[in-house]
Amino acid sequence: MSNSRQPLLVVGGGIGGLASALALSQRGREVHVFEQAAEFKEIGAGIQLGPNAFYTFDELGVTEAVNELAAFPDDIIAMDAVSGERVVHLPVSELFPRRFGKPYGLIHRADLHRVLLDACRETGRVHLHAATQIVGFGDNGGSVRVTTASGEAYEGDGLIGADGLWSTVRESIVGDGKPRVSGHIAYRAVLRTEDVPLENRLNAMVLWMGPKYHLVHYPLRGGKLFNLVAVFHSDRYEDGWDTYGDPEELHLRFQGAHPHVLNMLAKIESWRMWVLCDREPVNHWSQGRTTLLGDAAHPMLQYLAQGACMAMEDAVCLAKLVAAQPDDLPRAFLEYQQARYLRTTRVQLTARLYGHAYHAAGATRDLRNAFLKSRTIEQTADSMAWMYDRKEIPQ
Repeated sequence: MSNSRQPLLVVGGGIGGLASALALSQRGREVHVFEQAAEFKEIGAGIQLGPNAFYTFDELGVTEAVNELAAFPDDIIAMDAVSGERVVHLPVSELFPRRFGKPYGLIHRADLHRVLLDACRETGRVHLHAATQIVGFGDNGGSVRVTTASGEAYEGDGLIGADGLWSTVRESIVGDGKPRVSGHIAYRAVLRTEDVPLENRLNAMVLWMGPKYHLVHYPLRGGKLFNLVAVFHSDRYEDGWDTYGDPEELHLRFQGAHPHVLNMLAKIESWRMWVLCDREPVNHWSQGRTTLLGDAAHPMLQYLAQGACMAMEDAVCLAKLVAAQPDDLPRAFLEYQQARYLRTTRVQLTARLYGHAYHAAGATRDLRNAFLKSRTIEQTADSMAWMYDRKEIPQ
């Protein structure tokens, strides 16, 4: 195998791409990150950080920076959105550090992205290329080469496709066409805390589960803001990302919801809309000197709040295996794939299942509520161990 130490090339400057660049650079590698947007930044609002995310922050050396920007809720609460009945109450501020060794947090996506971006810049080994669209790439066996829309070319030891749900790198390896449209639409918005109705102004991650819809709200930035995500079934949109939503359809879909839900929705005048998509799980996302990471490898629905967490786990695992076999990247990439694909497949499929449970109606809703209410706090925490426990994360 080649003994060269050419840079590693990362396509995509989101959370997964930056986390992989950071992890690789911390192990002595030069990394080029290509982002087609005009600048390195994240769209969206809040994301949830399970305990497994905080293990990756330790590995990446960014825990302190994340803690300064994250909010740490007292509780996770699940409510029936029609009856107003409380179905689940988890005191996570006390429970998760004791059970999993790490907290549960909430952070603005842009804040987490900025932490990773700053850390990449501080290494001196990560070279950031904004407004750079990769239009072609090839593997000659000893190296990879990418070309940009402006005609520039870059050569490296390996290529990491971290270019998201619509990954062009994935198409060359997996070739599975367009993403799978779930039929669910997410409307996202952010409120100032003083605009949140008092009954909902809780230091908690609150989920309201309704027939073919749900609402999530939780604090951000030390409680100064609240993140709102309203999801409902719709066949109106088959494509679209980060576009303005239709408040009329939103309120139509939530008809009959509890007043605490409707009062929250009424506070928002402008919503951003996302079409929720994923793909079928695959067990082959590495080929030669090219591999995939994050949503490019295993895009998942948002119902487990694990998309960013899985991407960061990928990054740490990949960097360790590349460092262990720097002269055989194809083997390192295959071992990374083998280490990760069963875990990410489980998250992908379980996220779909949770979507059905959140949006249940009739007898299914009654069964859901009865089952969730019957479990003790410890039983509920145990059911999350496969996702959050340190020993479950491939190293």
